[in-house]
Amino acid sequence: MPTIQHSNTHSCIVMHIVGRVQGVGFRFFTYQKAQSLNLSGYVKNLDNGDVEIVACGKINQVEALIEWIKQGGPASANITHYNVKQIQLHEHYTSFNVKY
Repeated sequence: MPTIQHSNTHSCIVMHIVGRVQGVGFRFFTYQKAQSLNLSGYVKNLDNGDVEIVACGKINQVEALIEWIKQGGPASANITHYNVKQIQLHEHYTSFNVKY
């Protein structure tokens, strides 16, 4: 798992998730997990069958979401690959949402 660099206690990441991640409740369960971690951002299905997550929050909460994905995410999903990148956002998210 990549180490997230941060200048304070806040971080934003984008994750690209590959596998059986659409049609299995992935967005719903990711939304619930992100809500429980007090993250902001979104989860959305991509046209190619993958899922994108943008998550912002306290570094330990962002890392907890990454660890959840690393452990396989929702039980109904089958993640075959994921990548994580730290990002600088030009917009501020106040909550975590499912994008359609």
